[in-house]
Amino acid sequence: MKSPVKKELFRTSQSWDGAELPDYPVGKPELVAMRYVFEPGSSLHLHHHDVMNFGIVEQGELTIVSADGKEKVIHQGEAVVEMVGTVHHGENRGQVPVVLNMFYLSQEGLPLSVSDE
Repeated sequence: MKSPVKKELFRTSQSWDGAELPDYPVGKPELVAMRYVFEPGSSLHLHHHDVMNFGIVEQGELTIVSADGKEKVIHQGEAVVEMVGTVHHGENRGQVPVVLNMFYLSQEGLPLSVSDE
């Protein structure tokens, strides 16, 4: 029997902007997986995360923009570690829908994101 091909997408303790990730909170963990589809020209509202999260772009190119103007383009097949506590938003500047799978390391009762608008 053949073994599956494996590839480490990242191993880090920093978000995409270079900031150190916070320590784990104390308490029972809640892991959440979400799929987002950004149609061309669509974007999320300004928000921040109090919980750590990371994702993989399954299709398209996602641009993440922080409140201070830093930008990061995540291409199809690439992984990203989101910012924690920093205001930002994601947008699709391309011509095809962006499919983004996100994984949150949270706790029961905590929101995945908090609106900053």
